[in-house]
Parts: sequence; structure tokens; C-alpha cells
Amino acid sequence: MTKAAVFGNGSWGTAFAMVLADAGCEVSLWGRRAALADAINSTGVNPDYLPGVELPKGITATADPAEAARDADFTVLVVPSQTLRENLAAWVPDLAPGTVLVSLMKGIELGTAKRMSEVVQEVAGVPADRVAVLTGPNLAKEIAARQPAAAVVACADETVAQRLQTACMTPYFRPYTNTDVVGCELGGAVKNVIGLAVGIADGMGLGDNSKATLITRGLAETTRLGLAMGADPLTFSGLAGLGDLVATCSSPLSRNHTFGTNLGRGMSLEETIAVTKQTAEGVKSCESVLDLARRHGVDMPITETVVSIVHEGKPPIVALKELMSRSAKAERR
Repeated sequence: MTKAAVFGNGSWGTAFAMVLADAGCEVSLWGRRAALADAINSTGVNPDYLPGVELPKGITATADPAEAARDADFTVLVVPSQTLRENLAAWVPDLAPGTVLVSLMKGIELGTAKRMSEVVQEVAGVPADRVAVLTGPNLAKEIAARQPAAAVVACADETVAQRLQTACMTPYFRPYTNTDVVGCELGGAVKNVIGLAVGIADGMGLGDNSKATLITRGLAETTRLGLAMGADPLTFSGLAGLGDLVATCSSPLSRNHTFGTNLGRGMSLEETIAVTKQTAEGVKSCESVLDLARRHGVDMPITETVVSIVHEGKPPIVALKELMSRSAKAERR
């Protein structure tokens, strides 16, 4: 039997643990709090993140990273992207030999502007063919309800991607393989930033034309960055690009969209953070995405606008006027 260790028992970590268990894997679900692990084991429910959702029998929760990692064929990492480096460094001594490290995180590291798979390779000291990425339009609550969904599993080694595909395919969860790790990760990271922008537009009371414009031009700037970094442009028209972007920008279940909506309604950054229970990755990653774009000489005006609102305190109405007054240009530039 395939064994999987899932490091992170929040809503998405727990939902993906369900997918793995439903696909026939033995799953160990790690979380920092022993009390929550005990509650999951005794009740079969994660009361803090997915209350009321009965977990499959194949999941065992633990607060001991060594116990979670033992003999795992796949080690799935589902922690906030800005905490990955520190957390993984502590877990490396416990990792099973030969385990494939799987990133479910959608962010760019602050300071280094590195993608999550790059951080994993660096910290764990493993080659690219030992690191995979799972991404796509995967809102945790819908997955936990076993509603039909698809995803992309990407790895430089296609046979590894196919192994992961088999390990997480269920009647309701359909993963596709891809070898374009760069494109898949960029699609997941930048869509959070565009999700913030669309949420801000919603909070300001703007209509569907405005939101469609942000989504479409957001995809264009994501693709520009991807091309500059060697990604396959077709990736951005697939599940890791357009699919994830649509889900994030249109669903009230999206943390980034909801965070942006509160900002657009006039709440301050501090007030919005206070009412946000889980991590909205785009809040920090918008700065690192912009850093990455500047390193590659890529123009990303929507990302710049989000940074100006979230981190520089610019009023959304002022930022909108500046964005709309940019010089005219051809669409495909």
C-alpha cells in the first residue's frame, strides 16, 4: 500500500489527505497541536478546519513529525509558503529515504523570490525529480465535500508525476500530469494576487466587466512572467493557469478573494487580517511576485497595483484610476 505523509492539517491539507485515503493510500496527517491530532483520531473529524466532515478510515493524525514521515512514499507539504523553509529544515532529518516531496503551496518566497519547489530542493537537498507540485482549481471545502474537481500534478520526471497521479485519483478528483513545474507554480502563485485584485473590485462595487478585465489581463501578465522564466505558455490556458484563476476570482470560498473584498469595502490591512482566520497567500506573495517580475524585467501592472493597496496604503479608488490611465498599447504586449 502507498503511504503518504501530509504535513499541515489545515483545511486544504486535511481535504487532500481525504483524497489520498479515498484513493487507497495510508495517510499520516501531521499538525503542530497534539490536542487537535487527538481530536481527529478520536472523532474522525477535523473540528477546527473541516467541522462536520467525516474523514476516511485511512487517515491517522499525529503531532510527531518523525511518526508522520516514517516510510512515506510521498511527503506532502501544506504549510504557509513563507514558513516552508523553517519548517522543512526541521523535518528533513525525519524524511523517509527516497520519498517524493509534494508541494501544495502557492506562493513565492519573500527575499529570495524562489518558487516553492526551489525552496524544497534547496532545503531538503534533493534533485528536481524528487519534487512534485499539485495545483489547480481546488477549493478545500468543495474537495472535502467530494464534489468533482481536477488538478495538475507536475514534476520534471513524468514517471514521478504519473505515480502521484495514481496515488490521488478518485471518482471525484481527477489529476492530470505535466512536466512544466515552473508554469504550474507561477499560475498558482500569481492567481492569488489577481484574486486579491478581483476581490477589491467586488468590495468597491464594480461590475462584471471590471472583474473580467482583471482576470483576463491578470492571466496575460502571469503568462508574460512565465515566458520570461521558460514556462510553456499552454500551461496558463489549463487547470494550473486559467482554471485556478477562475476558481479563486469567482468563489466566496477563496481566502484571497474574500481578503480583497474586505479591503475594497474600506477595511484597513490590520482590520482585514484580524477577521481572516486562515492564510491568504497573496497578501505576502504579491510583494515577492513583483520582486520576481522585476528581476526578469516583466511588466505586471495589476500586481503593482495590489502591492500599492495592500502594503503601501494607497486607497483602492486612487489605485484604480492610476491603473486605468496607463498608456495605450496593443493587447498582446
